Amino acid sequence: MTKSAWALRYAASMAVLNLLWELLQLPLYTVWANGSAHEILFAVLHCTAGDLLIAGLSLLAALALVQPHGWPQQRSIATGLLTLVLGAGYTVHSEWYNTTVTHLWAYSSHMPQIAGVGLSPIAQWLIIPCVALWWAHRPAQHDPVR
Repeated sequence: MTKSAWALRYAASMAVLNLLWELLQLPLYTVWANGSAHEILFAVLHCTAGDLLIAGLSLLAALALVQPHGWPQQRSIATGLLTLVLGAGYTVHSEWYNTTVTHLWAYSSHMPQIAGVGLSPIAQWLIIPCVALWWAHRPAQHDPVR
């Protein structure tokens, strides 16, 4: 698989899965109960775009640090693990900073937390990149039309 085909599969799966996750976790944030329809739509689109930015920059940083020759076929596990650590690490910091320091958003009483950071966004950045990386590495299925 070419690098561009791999990257397209990764980006597409990250986009779809993060959009779905953002929609499903809306009740865990106060914007769900207190925001207008416009504010909720903006939050979902803004957060999904942010997720894609985090995903892309985490992958690029991992590639720069691991410097895998022959990637994505070689050293994909090291690159994937570092991508996961960077994305989750940034997310933990961002959630803490935006809910505690700047108060740009807030959790509802339904959000489970650890050390003041929501578990849903942490789970998001542990689960979705794993699924997207797995999907990107799967061989493309070519079913000829008969």
